[in-house]
Amino acid sequence: MRSTSMATTSAPVLRGEQLVLRYGKTAVVHGVSVELTPGRVTALIGPNGSGKSTLLRALARLHRVDDGRVLLRDRAASLLTARQFAQEVTLFSQSRQAPHGLTVNEVVAFGRHPHRRRFAGPSPADRTAVDEAMRATGVREMSDRPVGELSGGEMQRVWLAACLAQETGVVLLDEPTNHLDLRYQIETLDLVRDLADQRGVAVGLVLHDLDQAARVADQLLLMKDGRIHAAGDPLRVLTAENLGEVYDLRVEVEIHPHTGRIRIDPIGRHPARTMIHPGERTT
Repeated sequence: MRSTSMATTSAPVLRGEQLVLRYGKTAVVHGVSVELTPGRVTALIGPNGSGKSTLLRALARLHRVDDGRVLLRDRAASLLTARQFAQEVTLFSQSRQAPHGLTVNEVVAFGRHPHRRRFAGPSPADRTAVDEAMRATGVREMSDRPVGELSGGEMQRVWLAACLAQETGVVLLDEPTNHLDLRYQIETLDLVRDLADQRGVAVGLVLHDLDQAARVADQLLLMKDGRIHAAGDPLRVLTAENLGEVYDLRVEVEIHPHTGRIRIDPIGRHPARTMIHPGERTT
């Protein structure tokens, strides 16, 4: 069980109830319910085409809900203005294009727009939020650089900083570690835990990497063909049986004897290139 430095409430702040989502006439999510609770991280996992990113976008009001409903603090999300919704929910998505002619600081400052009055300049609170978001994501040193000069991984961290600067009670993240090197993958996962543990944010994210999902999430929703195949804590969901059924692949799952972390080993047709043979010992 995770220990947190901030008391949490069991009441969900954002939830989807029996959501049916389509692309054209084809249903891709079939009656799925999900709840995001303050101080907890919920990860949507599953193979490509399972509906997890579509579900996340529906929670962010970026995909039409054909049946069911999305509720924000027990109010129908569809009845809120865009500004009202953006003051409470932010989405990190990889589909954003880097704006030309702007600096890193100016892009991160986009996150403060829902909090500003019309035609008003940035307040001291805005500047503090932007600075703290850049520090947390490791982009403060490139504050004055044009975003057109950044690599894909650097730009990803800038957009993540913009999401943090928005200072919402709900943060939705679609593959936040994709395209990042190992250091920033781990730092992003740590940041996700900080949002939940230290700020009491309700976090929902999509991840492909199951080891990362086990590391960061309090609750997992394992999806297959637009439905929830298994839900619960990582130990309950990340079993060899569940993963084998969803991914159609033999998977071995064990608990690391020293760290207590779940280790997931998908088994292919070929052995690993580096193996310890029986009788050998490592130092």
